[in-house]
Amino acid sequence: MTSSLISSRDASKDFSNVDEERRREEPSPFEVVLVAEQEGVIQATGGLRVIPDYSLDAIHSTVLGPAVGGARFWNYASEDEALADALRLSRGMTYKNALPGLPLGGGKSVIIGDSKLANREAIFRAHGRFVETLGGRYITAEDVGTSPSDMEIVCRETNHVAGLLGRSGDPAPITARGVFRAIEASAKYLWNSDRLAGVTVAIQGCGHVGYHLAKNLYAAGARLIASDVDAEKVSRLIEEFNAVAVQPDDIFAVSADIFAPCALGGVINDRTIPQLLARIVVGAANNQLLEERHGEMLKEEGILYAPDYAANAGGIFNGCIELLGSEPERASKKVDEIYETVLEIFETAKAEDTSTNKAADRIAENRFLAAAGLQNVAEMKLAT
Repeated sequence: MTSSLISSRDASKDFSNVDEERRREEPSPFEVVLVAEQEGVIQATGGLRVIPDYSLDAIHSTVLGPAVGGARFWNYASEDEALADALRLSRGMTYKNALPGLPLGGGKSVIIGDSKLANREAIFRAHGRFVETLGGRYITAEDVGTSPSDMEIVCRETNHVAGLLGRSGDPAPITARGVFRAIEASAKYLWNSDRLAGVTVAIQGCGHVGYHLAKNLYAAGARLIASDVDAEKVSRLIEEFNAVAVQPDDIFAVSADIFAPCALGGVINDRTIPQLLARIVVGAANNQLLEERHGEMLKEEGILYAPDYAANAGGIFNGCIELLGSEPERASKKVDEIYETVLEIFETAKAEDTSTNKAADRIAENRFLAAAGLQNVAEMKLAT
């Protein structure tokens, strides 16, 4: 299985072996197909100039249904960094959809550029045109740096978009609710009580989901510590939820019971794990573990980790209102069931004496194979 790339930015550049070493180390039963587009846009940055913003659209699997995943707008340091993020995020979406048995595959878009300076009309119409060329294999939506309003622009060029205003809309509140339920389940498993009154939670990232998570936690009586690179977002949590602010680099080492990463991925790593005083890690960020082995490190340190794609699945349940015609009540019920899903992962990890991230992957892969009518990984490879 190799990945293929179509890119108008650099048609000669070969990404066919990108992440191949990682895939050899961690065999996956899923197809991996990568497509990309570049389209120059005009931006205002003290004058008009052409900035080569472009998007990478990664499709990880379409075996169970169209690949679904949001469009992330981020100022990546390099193309390689953006590409690696797209691949990791698309894989995460496959597992996120397989775990609850949804008839959807995994994909993701990353748009390279400064979202605060961007000509959004030009960028998202270009993104929509490219999504349209995929013929329904991939459905885009909002993610970090994008919004339902951006998806309305995308919708002018393609129908393969979710999270539109007046439909499922902003997934942040329901995503946060799911993370809150995962926190309750983690507390129940570790402390035999899911009451959060008096529990201290350190929230890294106070954007849309982080804010709504703080709102849920505050209502449950939790004490909050907050950090974000954007001081205004932290100020909102201080004013509304009596949060205590710390600098972004200090959030890992604060005295807290629970650490909730709600910003970007890769924050659980060799540097940060030794700093953690929290006994539980549960958050909304995707790809929280920099590497799979960091799940084992958390286990060795006695830190309970709720795998990110299980905890933050509320957003895709919200999207099912549009994608699958689900009733809002059913989406809400699925979000509440994240509690049971997380407990199942913990019990499986304990029974198999493995890390919780590996336990979650195994459950998701078994459900994927069963839904596809296959028996094992080798048969899955033949099918793709």
